[in-house]
Amino acid sequence: MNNPVDRRLRELIAHAYEHAPAIRQLLDGAGVSPADIRSAADLAKIPVTSKDRLVEIHQANPPFGGFLAADIASLPRIYISPGPIYDPQPPNEEAARGIFAAFAVCGFGRGDRVMNTFAYHLTPAGLLLDEALRAAGCTVIPAGPGNTELLIKIILDLQVTGFTGAPSFLGIILNKMAEWGFSNDAVPIRKAWFSTEPYTPSQRARFEGEYGMRTVSAYGTADLGFVGYTVPDVEGFAVVDSVFIEIADPESGKPVEPGEIGEIVVTTFNKGYPLVRFGTGDLGALSPEPHPVTGEQHLLGLYGRSGGAIKVRGMFLHPNQIESAAASVPEVKYAQAIITRPGDRDVVTLRVELRPECAGADVSDALKAQLERQARLRIDEVVVVEKGVIDPAQRAIRDERVWQ
Repeated sequence: MNNPVDRRLRELIAHAYEHAPAIRQLLDGAGVSPADIRSAADLAKIPVTSKDRLVEIHQANPPFGGFLAADIASLPRIYISPGPIYDPQPPNEEAARGIFAAFAVCGFGRGDRVMNTFAYHLTPAGLLLDEALRAAGCTVIPAGPGNTELLIKIILDLQVTGFTGAPSFLGIILNKMAEWGFSNDAVPIRKAWFSTEPYTPSQRARFEGEYGMRTVSAYGTADLGFVGYTVPDVEGFAVVDSVFIEIADPESGKPVEPGEIGEIVVTTFNKGYPLVRFGTGDLGALSPEPHPVTGEQHLLGLYGRSGGAIKVRGMFLHPNQIESAAASVPEVKYAQAIITRPGDRDVVTLRVELRPECAGADVSDALKAQLERQARLRIDEVVVVEKGVIDPAQRAIRDERVWQ
């Protein structure tokens, strides 16, 4: 009864039930009262809320789906995640502590000039990292993604010591610098903080072994924020103390045993915007023992997706977005997205089968515009295929990437 995590969960559920109508409706619908949640084991009495279900709830009760448990006037910012979902950002000091712990792993601090290549608009990563870096004493170059050649000039001119962003983007920058004849020693970056995509062993070997960088990889989602981070010589992720993780059976929502793979289900201790048993759609496994460095929960690893949504260049592409885009263009009968990774960058190819009476129609621009609007993701190519190539009974998104 005196377990600190259990106490925090009891307080969170009681507060959320009182102040967030969506949480009250969730518990009432399951026949559960706050008094029934006495420990972490009791969370299983509450249904898992999937991302698709979260979108439905938000659309039925805009703008925050009834999850906001704070005065809207107190919100510093509101972000947008695919759906669209309006994600409020109440002040949350606990979440900031987790980011600082991850910064300590790669050594960010006073004197570092850090190039932040996360996007600053609509989604939280750019500003979240910017604020945390400045609070840690760093000087931030708010670069955002893209503009590789300009960023190289900035890196050299300002002798940038740190990088935050996707590991593949740092790889692209280093490739271009090598192509221009710069040696590894000429690259001033010595510290890197990665997220939005897998950080592969080959990338780590390159950045740390060939360039002498200290690196950390973080796991999180647009709706939850920062969830965990890597620590040298320890497999998996140290889970920050601002969230509580369960690993659940994707079908039943019931927790599985430690070490077993299931869906990562997260409850946030953010009383301003509480999400209780949010199903991320990511597959993972929890260690039976606390993390050896932090003493918090220990996520052994990420093992793909349990649902149909696929993360591409840091954004989730949902099957219903493919279907909606196809339905908005009358000439299209079926559409299917193919995700590949021929180098350091995800490539999205949209296969399209046209209706017989529309043979030869040019639907490329219309489909690209629809998907870029819905998913905020650029489509690289639209390819018209013959009848039978797309099986409508199969997934609308095929992930053919190979991570090395």
